[in-house]
Amino acid sequence: MQFEVSEEMTVRLAMIREFMDREVIPLEGEMLHGDPERLAEAVAAAQAKVKQMGLWAPNHPVEFGGLGLSMVDHGLFAEAVGRSPLGMTVFGTQAPDAGNIEILHQHGTPEQQDRWLRPLVAGEIRSCFSMTEPETAGSNPLLLETTAVSDGDDYVINGQKWFTSSADGAAFAIVMAVTDPDAPPYRRSSMIIVPTDTPGFELIRNVSVMGHTGSGHASHGEVSYQSCRVPKSNLLGDEGGGFVIAQDRLGPGRIHHCMRWLGIASRAYDMMCERANQRRIAPDGSRLADRQVVQHWAAELDAEIRGARLQTLHAAWMIDRHGAKAARDEISAIKFVVANTMLAAVDTSIQVHGALGVTDDTVLSYWYRHERAARIYDGADEVHKSSLGRRILRRYAGD
Repeated sequence: MQFEVSEEMTVRLAMIREFMDREVIPLEGEMLHGDPERLAEAVAAAQAKVKQMGLWAPNHPVEFGGLGLSMVDHGLFAEAVGRSPLGMTVFGTQAPDAGNIEILHQHGTPEQQDRWLRPLVAGEIRSCFSMTEPETAGSNPLLLETTAVSDGDDYVINGQKWFTSSADGAAFAIVMAVTDPDAPPYRRSSMIIVPTDTPGFELIRNVSVMGHTGSGHASHGEVSYQSCRVPKSNLLGDEGGGFVIAQDRLGPGRIHHCMRWLGIASRAYDMMCERANQRRIAPDGSRLADRQVVQHWAAELDAEIRGARLQTLHAAWMIDRHGAKAARDEISAIKFVVANTMLAAVDTSIQVHGALGVTDDTVLSYWYRHERAARIYDGADEVHKSSLGRRILRRYAGD
């Protein structure tokens, strides 16, 4: 098992890191304190530069305008751009579009790909993913209540969704709904494309998260489907294939999330170490970095981030070599390990920054608010731990 990085990828990563420091991280002030319209213009200008550099949409298929990176290479890319909340958007790999692109590439018809996939990869439109419901457990798609009833050549969709991220301004949603309530549990649901201008599709509100409602891409919508009629040609894959498609989407998606979280952890760690060396705490000139407790934090976090990074790259390598199904254990493990490592790095960096850490004068408080959900979405920690632990113990059962 080797994580050798090609010369071409090494050059790309150097270009990305330099661009992030020069063009993207300076935009965070506008994100935290400025005007949303000015920020959107600045992000669009940065995206145009990324396209000129030939670095746009690196994880997406070459035939649809991406670079077609391997899972390991995309993981390294996600780590590099994850150092800023704006990085993924600037490089055209933001969620939920990235996951929807994978679904459309693997399960979409040529007509669906021409209408939705190509403009999505190009950044001409946005999308949303509509699976989680307010009254059912989000970690168990078998409990879905939203229905898509066959009516001639159409499906008629009824139900309520929330945490449909980026629904505000999206051109279409990929909706998971029950198409056959009498089928075996894993064949009850399907994935269906629903244009957001379809009568019956209503964005009720952007859900306020940690005091921030958000808008546009940076939002989590509550969506109502009321007799929402779409043609059966909008079905993705086979009827009843929704659960399988969800697994195809979520497995690789966890690599993207985890490496992005490692980018956050690394930058929060860098900020912590810089602050510890700069902050004078006594008349004799001693600094935070001279205190043993801070030294212990630096050592422990360094070890935890290095370990989480290698664990994630190993999971990516497994997917590249053997597929996501063979990497189930590795994917479950990194989901809770990396989320907690990232949150520990952010929290400790805030502690070292003191009062400054809880203000919006740095990006740390933004991460503290917006990344706490890392332990919940795409499967809560407890779900992954139970699933992984159960599989491990079965291997020792001897029967």
